[in-house]
This record gives sequence, C-alpha cells and structure tokens, in this order.
Amino acid sequence: MAEIVLTPRAARRINEIMGAEPPGASLRISVNGGGCSGFSYAFDIARSREAQDVAIERDGATVIVDPVSLEYIAGSTIDFVNDLIGQSFKIENPQATASCGCGTSFSL
Repeated sequence: MAEIVLTPRAARRINEIMGAEPPGASLRISVNGGGCSGFSYAFDIARSREAQDVAIERDGATVIVDPVSLEYIAGSTIDFVNDLIGQSFKIENPQATASCGCGTSFSL
C-alpha cells in the first residue's frame, strides 16, 4: 500500500494541538461516507489506539488511521495550510477523482 506523507507544517501544527492533550493522544484521520462529493475526511483527537490502527509519524507528531480509511487515503500527503479561507489540514489524495471546493470531501 502506498505511503502516507505528513509534511513538516502538518507535524508542527499537530504537535501544537497535542500540547494541550493528555500524553499519548494522537490525531485520528478517518474517511466517512457522505459529504458533497461522496466521502468526507474526519479529524479527531484519539486518546487510545486500536491494535489494527496504522501510525504515521514525523518530528514527534503522530497521525493514526484505521485500516478501512487507509484504503481510501493511501498515497496521500497530509499538510496544514493557512490561506484566505482559514487554517486547516489539507489532504492531497491521488486516488480522488473529484473533490469539493472546500477540500473536505472527495469521490473515487
């Protein structure tokens, strides 16, 4: 399965967020059905991991992804952007054939 890349900007922001969380907390990214393009990304703080979760680490930051979501985002780059519409995590997903204007949903 293709590797998921976490950019240095994303790692910095995750570390900032996790600074206020209990030790061992991670950012969980999952893919849910729904959204204006078919699937949507969900970002949550996870205080525990399941045995089958996959961890992506960079510069002390950890992102965890469940096996089902991993199939949909394999090969993606997770970045953190600060632009005119605000600050957000952005997933550049090579599997997506279309996405909505805000970048939070996609289709395959």
